[in-house]
Amino acid sequence: MEPLCPNIISPKSPKPISAKLFPHRFWRSNRCASIKKWSVSMPCASYKDVKVESKPQFNKQNFIESIAKRFVGFAAAAAALASVYCDAPAFAESLTVAFPVSRAPEVNTVQRTLVEAWGLIRETFIDPTFNHQDWDSKLQQTMVEMFPLNSADAAYNKISGMLSTLGDPFTRIISPKEYQSFRIGSDGNLQGVGLFISVEPRTGHLVVLSCLEGSPAARAGIHEGDELIEINGERLIGIDSEAAALKLRGRAGTSVTVKVHSGKDFGSQSGIREVNLPREYIKLSPISRAIIPHRTPDGRLSKTGYVKLFAFSQTAATDMENAIHELESQGVHSYILDLRNNPGGLVKAGLEVAQIWLDGDETLVNTIDRDGEMSPINLVDGHAITHDPLVVLVNEGSASASEILAGALHDNGRAILVGHKTFGKGKIQSVTELHDGSALFVTVAKYLSPALHDIDQVGIAPDVQCTTDMLNQPKESLVKNKNSVSSLEADSCIMVAEHELDVQESKGTAS
Repeated sequence: MEPLCPNIISPKSPKPISAKLFPHRFWRSNRCASIKKWSVSMPCASYKDVKVESKPQFNKQNFIESIAKRFVGFAAAAAALASVYCDAPAFAESLTVAFPVSRAPEVNTVQRTLVEAWGLIRETFIDPTFNHQDWDSKLQQTMVEMFPLNSADAAYNKISGMLSTLGDPFTRIISPKEYQSFRIGSDGNLQGVGLFISVEPRTGHLVVLSCLEGSPAARAGIHEGDELIEINGERLIGIDSEAAALKLRGRAGTSVTVKVHSGKDFGSQSGIREVNLPREYIKLSPISRAIIPHRTPDGRLSKTGYVKLFAFSQTAATDMENAIHELESQGVHSYILDLRNNPGGLVKAGLEVAQIWLDGDETLVNTIDRDGEMSPINLVDGHAITHDPLVVLVNEGSASASEILAGALHDNGRAILVGHKTFGKGKIQSVTELHDGSALFVTVAKYLSPALHDIDQVGIAPDVQCTTDMLNQPKESLVKNKNSVSSLEADSCIMVAEHELDVQESKGTAS
């Protein structure tokens, strides 16, 4: 029900344009200094014309200060993330565009949204070639196509079509209702069925990244990797994850029917089934924790703190810090951080969680802007809460901010990665609320791990695959009595993680 959370700078970005209509001819806006003055003329003689004047989209100093406050403790954050935006307004040049005004008021509103979206992409999109096309002419073409339309939905489809030509599935627009739903999900409370879904970039299909434990979807036997085919009889071809999530969400007590194709039976009609799911109140607590009693090779009884992070919501870092303090007070000597099936979320949250585990001035991630310039984001005088040995669990469902965190902890020598190769999403999106309440997601940067490993469409390979066959111990010692141990202790990946923690301690890495 919740889409794959993008790596986003902020889910509550300020509106970039304060637009006013005037009975004149042109839309005018200030643009970056590096953009030459230009104009697009469109056939306006027989139409009423409009002039939309806007303030410059960003004051660079204010933007830098805002980012710096959000990324407390990170020296290069402001410079790295502000570099994709405009220079100061004093150096901006003028841009003039004329376009025909639709006679349908709702379409006219979307025309203004089109101009906002086009301008933001023109200034911030990661690919300055715009997928090797003339982005300026795209505005003219889309405006002409939008003019004869009679509905806002049809007009929004035109914007979506324009964005699709960029070749980036993560740059997209969502409706005002979808954006409100997105923000509710980020805040951690919603009514739905408990699914995390995403568009698989290579196929364009909607796939399940994970199900919340105990949710209606989990109880119905839906699993990660399953493909979502229909919702209430509507085929999902060409529908993005936010639109699908909105269809899944709804008032608790109602139900929704979904058709899924098992990820284990692709290519076979026998793998398709239809399920009716009740909607319930879903509490998206980003953290769960437990203590796993562990017998070390020398016979000592030790305590391992297990922390599972479900998503990088606004409270993830605070909840993580509280969980570690509680576990430390109970005598934990080592940790397992479980990022399996964590679809990501706020970049800010990922970086804040990383600093809980790291000291000094370590590099957390490297960002690459549209000009190819790389900027590191570093800790500033970091002080980790604990220095106990750490293993991080990852798999194919660990995406975006999960990969930033896993890369930061691994490349700085803080943690060993156990599991399977991660999803492979190495791009960062900004999210801007537009004047009509819709939101534009724009890919503004690419990121590399601290060791400069490319993650996008590649993923992060773990140090150790989680299969019990790799443990150099008698098989009898690995097969625990499942009637007397928790499901965590019976998890093969956690068993491997415990073994790696023993290895770390034997090498003297424990504090």
